[in-house]
Amino acid sequence: MFTIAVFPNVTKANIRAILERVLAFFADKKDVCVLLPSKEAALLGHEEFGARNISQRSIDMALSIGGDGTLLNVCRRVYDQCVPVCGINFGTVGFLIDIELDEIEMKLQKILDKEYRIEERLMLSGYVVHRGRKSYKGSAVNDIVVTKGGMARMLRFGLSINDTCIANYKADGLIVSTATGSTAYSLSAGGPIVNPLVKALVLTPICPHTFDIRSMVISEDDTIRMRIEAGHPDIFITFDGQKSHQIADEDEVIVQKAKNPARIVKFGDKDYYRTMKEKLWGHP
Repeated sequence: MFTIAVFPNVTKANIRAILERVLAFFADKKDVCVLLPSKEAALLGHEEFGARNISQRSIDMALSIGGDGTLLNVCRRVYDQCVPVCGINFGTVGFLIDIELDEIEMKLQKILDKEYRIEERLMLSGYVVHRGRKSYKGSAVNDIVVTKGGMARMLRFGLSINDTCIANYKADGLIVSTATGSTAYSLSAGGPIVNPLVKALVLTPICPHTFDIRSMVISEDDTIRMRIEAGHPDIFITFDGQKSHQIADEDEVIVQKAKNPARIVKFGDKDYYRTMKEKLWGHP
């Protein structure tokens, strides 16, 4: 029995129609079990597929319906299970996603026929050291960002890589990005585009108040430490722009390679550079 967990983004208009196509495709597949998170199943009128604590169920693949943000959220939800994640693009960009709306049935059949590959993408884990106690805060596929809240005052960073102090400087924040996330927030802040198969991290300061600090590409095995001084309470650590925790003045943030990678389903008809050209620059 092949068990696939479907994660629809219920905030998307007309998401029900896309879900109906997915359910209709699998309806006559007797060797396939389809599950939905119980909350989403109830909202979309399919309680019969609902499963509580779906992230703890034994599943073979996760299928996101939404944009890149939905896929990133699903990758984090199934992180401990280390199962492959496939995406149906129902967003505005879909840079990470390989199934467009006119391909749904064809690509789902390819999944059943095992005509796909799995790309393992580096994930990051973030920790906060508060008053000498280190605690795990979460993992991310794209980036972990330390930034300030609504106050205009900048943060002061003490940045170290492994055991070497790199710099002390003021900025609005710092982005630690994977190669996968190099086309996300880091790119907007002036960072480079890095092929996601390159084993690297990108450190990109947000509006640094100095000419001496620029975006850096470092090894994925390096450990980044940030000691933050702000003088105000609005400091946050954010994971993929979706999950955040408030941290305190003079806390230390540690970012390093996560234990498990994200496993993203890819098909043979997609090419990274063609996708980059089409999605980022709008060129066919």
